[in-house]
Amino acid sequence: MSLKTHIEFVSDSFPSYPNEDEEINPGIWGKRLAEYLIDSLPSHGITPKEPYPEDWGWEIPIENKDFPMFIGCSNQLEQEGNQFLVFIDPSKSKIRKGLFKKIDTTAEITRVSDALEKILSSHDGIRESRWWDENEL
Repeated sequence: MSLKTHIEFVSDSFPSYPNEDEEINPGIWGKRLAEYLIDSLPSHGITPKEPYPEDWGWEIPIENKDFPMFIGCSNQLEQEGNQFLVFIDPSKSKIRKGLFKKIDTTAEITRVSDALEKILSSHDGIRESRWWDENEL
């Protein structure tokens, strides 16, 4: 089974805040999308923490006791229009913890991707969505 970890979509519902790209990089935004996800995730059993800007967009840390996890979101600078990418990190089914221990991330990634699927597919302003899985990255 491959994990759904990245979803692209088009939407006019998440415009940039004035001067938002000054916090990140020119032409990059996604704070309104991050705020929407933060407001929506708790009703799906996911506990987000406060988002913060990265050079590629916005990172939303997710409460997870077994390994660090976050949702990233931003517009797609190289695409025309309001195309966005939301992704889950880690995006692999197994990650290393220390030198020898491997952790299976499948259940947690699936839980988060299922929540994202429900949130994004129920939003009237989102269209042309496409999931990518770990094998397509």
